[in-house]
Amino acid sequence: MTSEPRLVIAIDGPSGVGKSSTSHLVAQQLECDYLDSGSMYRALAVWCHHKHIDPADAGTVARTASYVDLEIVTNPIDFRIAISGVDLTDDLHRPEVSAIVSGYASNQRVREILNKQMRAIIADRGRIVVEGRDITTVVAPDADVRILLQADPRRRIARRQAQLGGALDPATVSEQVIGRDTADSANAQFKTPAPGVELIDSTMMSLDQVVAEVIALVPEEKRFPRG
Repeated sequence: MTSEPRLVIAIDGPSGVGKSSTSHLVAQQLECDYLDSGSMYRALAVWCHHKHIDPADAGTVARTASYVDLEIVTNPIDFRIAISGVDLTDDLHRPEVSAIVSGYASNQRVREILNKQMRAIIADRGRIVVEGRDITTVVAPDADVRILLQADPRRRIARRQAQLGGALDPATVSEQVIGRDTADSANAQFKTPAPGVELIDSTMMSLDQVVAEVIALVPEEKRFPRG
C-alpha cells in the first residue's frame, strides 16, 4: 500500500465530459493510483464477444464475469487491463467495442460482481482516483472527494469524436453518445449530483482548469503522501 494519508477521489459523469483525461492527470499530480471502472466493463464485453457470448444471455454473461481473472495495473501513466493473461487495453476504446459495451454493462448481476471488485481495489490502494458510472454513489459513497462532471452534449460529442481520431462521422458519434446515455441511465444516476457530490461543468473549461478545480476540492493535508 502507498503511504498515508489515504485518499479516494471518485469522479462520475457521462461519456465525453473528460473523466478519463481529468482522472489521469489528477492521479499523476497527487501521486495516486488510477482505476477506470468503464474499462472493466469494456474488457468483459470484449472477452464475451470473442467467446461468442450473447449479451442477451444474462446468466452466462454473469457467470463469465464471476470467474474471469481481471488483471489491472493501476498506474495512471500506463493503466493496463487484461483477462486471463490477455492484455485487452489497446482494444477497449475501439468504436466496435463502444457499440456493444452497454449490452453487457446493463446486466445487473455483472454490475454487482464488478462493483465488488472495484471496492476491493480501492480498499487495497492507499491513494486512488477512480472514475466511472456509479462511482460516487454505489461503489465509493464514502470517498474523500466525490465529483460529477457534466458538459453540454454538443461539446461531449465533439470531444468523443476527437478521442476517436475522426474514425467515425459526427452523426454516428452523436448516436453512440446519446444512446449510451439512454442505456446507462437505466442502471446509473449520472445526470444530477447526489448529496455531497460536487458538480463541475466542464463545457467552457480547459482540461487544466478542470484538474485544478478537482485538486482544490481535496483537503490540503491529504494532497500528497508522506514520504
